[in-house]
Amino acid sequence: MSCYGENLRLNIFGQSHSPAIGMTLDGVPAGVRIDFDALQSFLDRRAPGRSELSTARKEDDIPEFISGLLDGVTCGTPITAIIRNKDARKEDYLEYKNLPRPGHADYTAAIKYGGYQDYSGGGAFSGRMTAPLCIAGGICIQLLEAQGIKVISRIYSIGDVYDTGELTDSLLHKNFPTVDDEQGLKMQQLIQNVKNSGDSVGGIIECAVLNLPAGLGGPLFDGMESRISAAAFGIPGVKGIDFGLGIDAAKAKGSENNDPYTVKDGRIVTETNNCGGILGGITNGMPLRFRLFMKPTPSIAKAQRSVDMVSIQEKEIKVSGRHDPCIVPRAVPCAEAAAAVAVYDALLGREKETRPKWI
Repeated sequence: MSCYGENLRLNIFGQSHSPAIGMTLDGVPAGVRIDFDALQSFLDRRAPGRSELSTARKEDDIPEFISGLLDGVTCGTPITAIIRNKDARKEDYLEYKNLPRPGHADYTAAIKYGGYQDYSGGGAFSGRMTAPLCIAGGICIQLLEAQGIKVISRIYSIGDVYDTGELTDSLLHKNFPTVDDEQGLKMQQLIQNVKNSGDSVGGIIECAVLNLPAGLGGPLFDGMESRISAAAFGIPGVKGIDFGLGIDAAKAKGSENNDPYTVKDGRIVTETNNCGGILGGITNGMPLRFRLFMKPTPSIAKAQRSVDMVSIQEKEIKVSGRHDPCIVPRAVPCAEAAAAVAVYDALLGREKETRPKWI
C-alpha cells in the first residue's frame, strides 16, 4: 500500500491486473455531499479506451464506495473505494516474467521483491494505479471548489510541439486541452505518427491552482513545492517538475526573476508570477503554477535489447499488448488530482493551526 499526506491521509492499493484497485482517504470532514456525476466525469478523462490515441484496454472505471459515505454524504470515517479491473489480460505478460522491459520497473521490482512481484502490466507500478488517485483527487477538487479554489490544467507540449498562450481558465470543454487548438491538432498528429511507427512520445503538463489564500505550506520540507512534488511523483511516468519560471530561472538575473510587489483592489500582489505562487515554501496568494515532465511510454513495438534474468543471456524484445503511444493526455487529470490532494492536505493543516486550542 502506498501512502501520502499529513492531515489528509491517502492510501492506494492493488495492481494493474488484480481483481480491483482502490484507495482509502482519511481526514475528510463529515457532512460533505459528494457529487458522483462530477466525480465520474473526472474519472472518465483518465479512463482507458476512450480515444484512438490511447490504449485499447477498456475499463468502466466506476468507483464502488465501501465505507466513509452515508447516503452520498461523508460520515467522518475513512472513505474507501475500489474500481474493478474488467479487461485485465495477464497472459499478455507471461513472456516478460523473466525478461524485463526497458524503461519499466520490471527489473528493479524483481530485485526488490525477489521475483515474487506481480509483473502483469507493471503491477503496482502501472499507470493504472492513477485511477484511485483520481478518485481521491476528484473528491478533493470538489472540496476545494466549495472554498472557491479552482484547479485547471493543459497539455503544454507533446514532443517538440508546444502550446501557445497562457493558461488562465478551465479547458474542460475541450477533448484535447490546449489553449491554442491549432497547436493541439499538431500534437495529436505527432502522437499518431509515433504510434504508426511503433514508437512513443512524452510531453509536459501545466497545472494551476487559482484563488489560493496566502500562507499555506511552510519552510524546508513543509513547503508546497515538496508537498505537490511528493504527490506528483506518485504518477508513473513523471520525470520532473518545476514551479513558476522553473528551470529557466537558472538562466535569469535576479532583476528578471524577482516578482515586484504592487497593490491591486486593496490587495498586495506581484506584478509577475515567476515564483509560481510560492515563496519560502508558502503560498503568496498568486496562482500556484507548476509543470510536470512526462517520459515517453516505455512499452513500444520497436525492437529493444534486454536480458533474461534466469539464463543471464541477452535477448531482443518487442513489447506487444495494449499501450498508450503517449501517456500525457490521460495524465492531465492525474496532475490535477495530485495538486488537489496536496493543496487540500495543506488547507487542513492551516485549519488545525488557526483552530482555538480548546477545540
